[in-house]
Amino acid sequence: MTTPRRWAVVGGGLVGAAIALRLQAAGFEVVLIDRGDARRGASFGNIGHIAAEQCEPMPSPATLKGAVGRLFGLGGPLDFRARDVALWGPWALRFLAASRPAAAAHGAEVLGRLLDDPLGAWTRLAALAQAPDDLIRSTGHAVVWSTPEAARKGLAAWRGARTGSATFRPMEADDLAAYDGVLARRPAGGIRFTGTGQVSEPQRVRDALLEAVVRRGGSMVHADVAAVRPVAGAVEVVLADGSVVDADRAVVAAGAWSARLMASLGVRVPLIGERGYSVQSAEHAWPEDLPLTVFEDRALAVARFKGGLRASSHVEFGDPSAAPDPRKWRHIETHLQTLGVAFSEAPDRWCGPRPTLADYLPAIGRLQAHPAIHYAFGHQHLGLTLAASTAELMEQMALGRPAPAWLDALRIERFR
Repeated sequence: MTTPRRWAVVGGGLVGAAIALRLQAAGFEVVLIDRGDARRGASFGNIGHIAAEQCEPMPSPATLKGAVGRLFGLGGPLDFRARDVALWGPWALRFLAASRPAAAAHGAEVLGRLLDDPLGAWTRLAALAQAPDDLIRSTGHAVVWSTPEAARKGLAAWRGARTGSATFRPMEADDLAAYDGVLARRPAGGIRFTGTGQVSEPQRVRDALLEAVVRRGGSMVHADVAAVRPVAGAVEVVLADGSVVDADRAVVAAGAWSARLMASLGVRVPLIGERGYSVQSAEHAWPEDLPLTVFEDRALAVARFKGGLRASSHVEFGDPSAAPDPRKWRHIETHLQTLGVAFSEAPDRWCGPRPTLADYLPAIGRLQAHPAIHYAFGHQHLGLTLAASTAELMEQMALGRPAPAWLDALRIERFR
């Protein structure tokens, strides 16, 4: 294009940073606006898994059937903050509607399209950012179980699940022996995935993308955004101090805080802060060649990063900015002690919200009422996984190229 348009990207998490870099590569001028608190969002403390296998939609009859047994009060990872019932109550009603068999089948089809090649998209984005070679690792991952009965049920469930381009095989005795000396007791069974991946550390990836944006001439504004306003075919991004960033086009990619910005445009979205918790220890004994491991019967994931060993769990619905619940960290640390995982007694503790829409599909598209404003949020547990793919889709929209027909299923107008 002869005259690059100016784009404002609101939100500097992994999704927003990836979009900003792709738009720059397409020839646009880009300003990225982010609050600047790296630890605030899910991009910081997640487990770093490129989850190509997660093609089963969370809203489903099976999820509803097993929900009670997974409640935090019964020792599970699922919790609903009672004081935030006004937030998650209406959201839960939409979740129930999305759990009907026909809706769940639709969700699985769309997820399968989105998860077609996340590793390939990340490889392309890392190359564009001129990132270190070890940033994206196509190492696969493991899912293990503590007891033979849990292993039998878990293997049967995975054999009946959609896993997209990812494949798995049952782990043999030699595979399970790799956990000797790492765990107090060898897992009773497990499966080993290929076609999935891990990043060297989520914040390291985000830093590489943001550095590439600046290196290519993009600008960064560290500020809270109060509103996004359409103005005569263009956009004004109003900052909390009253100042304005002018742009021809804008993308709302503010994660769990996107609903407030969409409301300023008259668009109500069923977005909830689905918070996860993690702990990280610089001191550990997890071998470098042992993959990211999901202890499925404990709802716990463990991964080794450049900065240490991280363990993550919990699904807590409520206010994305609420104070953390220390019981969740203690719950994770108790699991690690029971497993025998070497870990610091005073780890780095983190809590952050996954932006989750009621049907567990992201919102990616352009507002029908205000075509200058685009959006990309609601990626739930797949924010890191889908960031690079989402950025490629947004680049195609920005260039005016035809979008695949299935992308219509992700329009925010699907919620009425």
